[in-house]
Amino acid sequence: MPVTDQNPFFSFSKDNPGLLVISGDWLLEHYSQLRRLTAAAQRHATAITQVDMERLDKLDTAGAQLLAELLGRAQLEQLTDQPGQLPEERRILLRRIAQSLDEKEAHRPRSGSLLVELLERTGKATAVFWGHLVELLGFTGLTLASLAANLLRPRRWRVTAVVAQIEQTALNAVPIVALLTFMVGAVIAFLGATVLDSFGASIYTVDLVAFSFLREFAVLLTAILMAGRTASAFTAQIGSMKANEEIDAIRALGLNPMDILVLPRVLAMLIALPILTLVAMLSGLFGGALVCALALDISPTMFLSMLQQNVEARHFFLGIAKAPIFALLIAIIGCLEGLKVSGSAESVGEHTTSSVVQSIFVVILVDAMAAMFYMEMGW
Repeated sequence: MPVTDQNPFFSFSKDNPGLLVISGDWLLEHYSQLRRLTAAAQRHATAITQVDMERLDKLDTAGAQLLAELLGRAQLEQLTDQPGQLPEERRILLRRIAQSLDEKEAHRPRSGSLLVELLERTGKATAVFWGHLVELLGFTGLTLASLAANLLRPRRWRVTAVVAQIEQTALNAVPIVALLTFMVGAVIAFLGATVLDSFGASIYTVDLVAFSFLREFAVLLTAILMAGRTASAFTAQIGSMKANEEIDAIRALGLNPMDILVLPRVLAMLIALPILTLVAMLSGLFGGALVCALALDISPTMFLSMLQQNVEARHFFLGIAKAPIFALLIAIIGCLEGLKVSGSAESVGEHTTSSVVQSIFVVILVDAMAAMFYMEMGW
């Protein structure tokens, strides 16, 4: 039907063809009829210059959506910006519909070349990475500043909280760390024995196990385990408190969440990770010694003797020196992601996953940088 025909819902003025007069009830019960009329009228929507809604009786969300499709975002925004033209509740409804049109336009898939889309996604990922890096550096500075402020004030130390976190972080993790590093030490000894035996140098399996665990594997495996086990726990604990508004309650009591939630966990990790690294070193060496005794006929006495003769103590210190750095990074990332939780269970899960991924990535990256630094220094 021509759009100039009269209908119960809208019509074009005969004196002013650009004036659209809205009338009747734009409700869900008339949706099918309104849909047909607006679809026909959209062919002439560009000719609409003015809208008269004084005859509009009733309006709901379905009718407002059809009005937005008929008038377009620009016309709808112009209409809602005119004071006195519409009741306040209708202005709010139509304004929200106009905003939803903007959101749909922003999320609408763009037709373009694959290269452009790839570059766009690369740019967005780079921006996200840069934002995470800035947040991490800022939170690290805030944590160190809070730690320095409390260091000379023994009354503000929360010894009970630190001890409780050490128990959860260190003592409860000893079995899994010891078992994992024991098995990895045994595997490395098996591989070393298999490869070195073809060169008649299977005796150097002892050196391979010792060097690998003292310098790299013990601290790296322990840090990765703590990233998956402890960083996720920190994020989930703090994130749940954030979702339940417990952190807001702490601030309302005049307390600092950094002192109560973050510093005890950071201090516990700084104490726990070197201890667990030492346990990992001993377990890995024990696993290697057991394989050497069973497969290579190298007695534990000979294993210890070669270990003492061929492996210097500096390798132990170079490996253990990385533990506090890893501990600080893991604890800070876990706490930061927990504080970034928005308030829903879904957000807690997302940030918990993010904390584990970020912690493992940072640990491996820093370990690679430390290995290159040790190599350049000749250590």
